[in-house]
Amino acid sequence: MGNKAYKFRLYPNKEQSAFLAKCFGCSRFVYNYFLRLTTDIYAESKKSLRYKEWTKLLTDLKLEFEWLKEVNSQSLQQTLKNLESAFTRFFKKLGGFPNFKKKSAAAL
Repeated sequence: MGNKAYKFRLYPNKEQSAFLAKCFGCSRFVYNYFLRLTTDIYAESKKSLRYKEWTKLLTDLKLEFEWLKEVNSQSLQQTLKNLESAFTRFFKKLGGFPNFKKKSAAAL
């Protein structure tokens, strides 16, 4: 028996498009922020931060940047899980060092 796959296309209205753009922007900011933080802390003290420490720092980051509260917390937490997965793959030599995410025109 073969595998089946379904493709779905989203056609968001302007309000939904604006919310998705906020989610993507906040996720990119959080990913880049914690990637920079982790590399800086490792360079200074040879300590490594992981998902558990990142989630604690994320709540403090939300207090500092109020606009992070406009998106749902699950997307930001999933971003941290993706970053941890990138580090795990790097340390297992399955991929390169995690790159910073940049804003692309395709996402808009």
